[in-house]
Amino acid sequence: MKRVGTIILSLTAAMAIAVLGTSCKNQEEPAKTGSVEEKAAVPEKAVKWKLAMTWSSTLTPLASPPLKLAKLLDEMSGGQFTIRVEGAEKHKAALGILDMVKGGQYDMGHSASYYWKGKDMAMVFFTSVPFGMTASEQYAWFYYGGGMELMQEAYEKYNVLSLPGGNTGVQMGGWFRKEINSLDDLKGLKMRIPGLAGEVFAKLGVNVTNIPPGELYTSLDRGTIDALEWVGPAMDIKMGFHKIAPYYYTGWHEPASEMQFLINKKAYEELTPEFKAMLDTAIKAVTADMYIENFAGSVDAWSQMKTEYPNIMVKTFPKPVLKAMKTAADGLYDSYAENDAMFKKVLDSQREYMEKARAWTIISEFNYIETSKALAE
Repeated sequence: MKRVGTIILSLTAAMAIAVLGTSCKNQEEPAKTGSVEEKAAVPEKAVKWKLAMTWSSTLTPLASPPLKLAKLLDEMSGGQFTIRVEGAEKHKAALGILDMVKGGQYDMGHSASYYWKGKDMAMVFFTSVPFGMTASEQYAWFYYGGGMELMQEAYEKYNVLSLPGGNTGVQMGGWFRKEINSLDDLKGLKMRIPGLAGEVFAKLGVNVTNIPPGELYTSLDRGTIDALEWVGPAMDIKMGFHKIAPYYYTGWHEPASEMQFLINKKAYEELTPEFKAMLDTAIKAVTADMYIENFAGSVDAWSQMKTEYPNIMVKTFPKPVLKAMKTAADGLYDSYAENDAMFKKVLDSQREYMEKARAWTIISEFNYIETSKALAE
């Protein structure tokens, strides 16, 4: 899988360099004036940007896309386009990325769109929503189903661009100190869970909070929270949550969590066409690579759990609890759609595309997996 990621990055870099080379060649071709002297090519003006992440610099693979983007752009541009990446340990504002990019303190940011639901509830759809699309379905919606256009429409008022920034795929349902056997077990529970999923749990009696990534382990350890949702095996095991809360539940709330690259619109518009092409191409490359990296990491972590972490008890929420979650989620969607035109616009787009895409997902991937399971029995 690592080799696949390397190939993707190499190919996209080569494509961007080819575009740059062709463009520069056309620009540098001297006018045919009859003179034997050729006009010297004017070098690109160096661009030095700063990027702020919601994550710490060591929290891979969430931190991987910005770090790989900086390296790739430096190599593609011959050192003429550089980005200094700063993690949350540096800027101390994990949940302030949108405001910092909007205000120009940083040229770029890397975060997750659903963190901004307090500013605009429609933002949640560009990360993930309960019982929503899978990663394949979501990427198809983004790039070929109108999702990118809707995302930019939502972010237009902030004078920033928002682009996909890497996907986790299906996330696990969280770590719990005690087993959840019924809806009564959720009542009064203190849990960290962001986005609309947090509102779903709140409707079921959970005391929901959103805590920055760097404070999660301490909050769980001190009893500030009783449960938390993070990502999946590849990242969760490194955080050590299983040492405190051994019940690990399968997912329902984030079937495809897309990170985001935020770009200050003014800074982007000041780039040359060549640098824009390099940036756009490199972003798409590292976005795809994060999904690959995280999937590979979760494969390894999941296979090791039974032997290396025997205390972890993997559970699925009981069907009555899941049904209550789905009912609560649908009620929230309809309620917000009644009063928020942008929310309704994005909701309608996702529902329409998911209905079409899910039919293919079931007949292709789901049925293939079911066939494989039947043959293994």
